[in-house]
Amino acid sequence: MTVLLYDYFRSSAAYRVRIALNLKGVAYERREVMLLENQQRSPEHLARNQQGLVPALEADGVVLTQSLAIIDWLDAQYPEPRLIPADPHARAQALAQALVVGMDVHPLNNLRVMRRLKDMGVEEEARNDWTRHWIAEGFAALEAMAGEGPFLGGEAPGIADLFLVPQMFNARRFDTPLEAYPKLVAMDAAATALPAFASAHPDRVAPQ
Repeated sequence: MTVLLYDYFRSSAAYRVRIALNLKGVAYERREVMLLENQQRSPEHLARNQQGLVPALEADGVVLTQSLAIIDWLDAQYPEPRLIPADPHARAQALAQALVVGMDVHPLNNLRVMRRLKDMGVEEEARNDWTRHWIAEGFAALEAMAGEGPFLGGEAPGIADLFLVPQMFNARRFDTPLEAYPKLVAMDAAATALPAFASAHPDRVAPQ
């Protein structure tokens, strides 16, 4: 199967999918979509992702969008290692953790929101404070939801870790204080020590 990932190196959503592909051992080719240059709004990209976002995953001519949907498809197509638990109770818990980031933090801080705030006259430092505020809100909840680890997903990394790690990267980019989240910091360190996570890091895939 030929797998193409339409990606942006600093996109949190695309970062999640890179980790999932690496954990599954799926060979794929990256196609960089430069968000700062608005390539995501090109007719070519809008034909594959009608929202004008990344990621988009093309597998044998079929295009999938939305990171959670792509990861769910990968779990069905490549069952090992499983990222979303099969047990209904564990599945609900794992998805709840992931969606703290995926629905309640990341959408408030992504590029199009930052651009809109700028267009509304919000100064850069206030925009950065906005970002830190919503990360802190989400991380406080996740810290309370976290188990004993070593990963947010438990004994092995799972869907929640795929959402946590890119958001921790963003938190550090925006100088978000992390002292109040020792479990999350430790779980992020455990995950990023794994080759599948390390090789997906934005610094490893950034355009040269």
